[in-house]
Amino acid sequence: MKTFRQVLQGSGFTFTAELSLHRETTIDEALQQAAVVTGCVDAIQLAENPSGRAQVSPLALSGLLARNGIDAVPRLICRDRNRIALQSELLGLRALGVSSLILDKGSRLPAGQEPNTKPVFDMSCRELVAMANAMNEEEWDDGEHEFVIGTSATVFAPEPGWNAELLLARAGAGARFLVTQPCFDPEMLRLYMRRMVEAKVTWNYSVIVTLAPLPSAESARWLVENHRGALIPDSVIERLEKVPDPQLEGIDICAELMRDIAGIPGVSGFNLLTLGSPEAVVAALEASGLPDRK
Repeated sequence: MKTFRQVLQGSGFTFTAELSLHRETTIDEALQQAAVVTGCVDAIQLAENPSGRAQVSPLALSGLLARNGIDAVPRLICRDRNRIALQSELLGLRALGVSSLILDKGSRLPAGQEPNTKPVFDMSCRELVAMANAMNEEEWDDGEHEFVIGTSATVFAPEPGWNAELLLARAGAGARFLVTQPCFDPEMLRLYMRRMVEAKVTWNYSVIVTLAPLPSAESARWLVENHRGALIPDSVIERLEKVPDPQLEGIDICAELMRDIAGIPGVSGFNLLTLGSPEAVVAALEASGLPDRK
């Protein structure tokens, strides 16, 4: 199977899955999740302390996944480390053979989460991207070591005159792909991507849209409350509430949205959140009919 990097640089759609991790998640449980989805996706995305809750390091999990032949795309954020610590993490990921990563500012800690913890924000996301890109230009004695660098994008309805200055600045620093927040609103995404194309952002980036096979209306509401900027229309939640098997309906909704969104100019792939059931991610990918693993 091709790596995420190879697929991203090709002409087809890219597919990733993001593991559901918690403070109590064991390594065996994380590897089991990855093993279920790895045959259907190009890589596993690893979030870093989402919602301000500590969990196992993306660097550690990247190494464990690599040992099992699974391509990892870890995320590093500016919120939790100063620049020396971030540079150390980048060097560690390079030493593990990680070839793709996502760099982001990170959201501020929600009130009440991890008490007595202070955000760092020692550097901006653009500076972190530039730091990783500078490593790409260094000479290394042991083969290929370049990172393909991604960053986050927030789908919204841009005001007239919006020119995507922040995203273009990150592209100038070396970022090459974008991963959106969970977006179950294809009309909003169409508007956003139209403006992205007009601003020529898609000349610099591959755009990966985040979705999930929602297991229930409650999980949809939780995602809206806990994932920054998540877009889940009331109509999606109502569909989940009205059916006897919401998990199956969530798979159908995810597959329908993937087929719809795949036709939007500028979209390059999908990232599916694993909300407790990696089997549901596999089912949604198969139901969409989009991945070609021949």
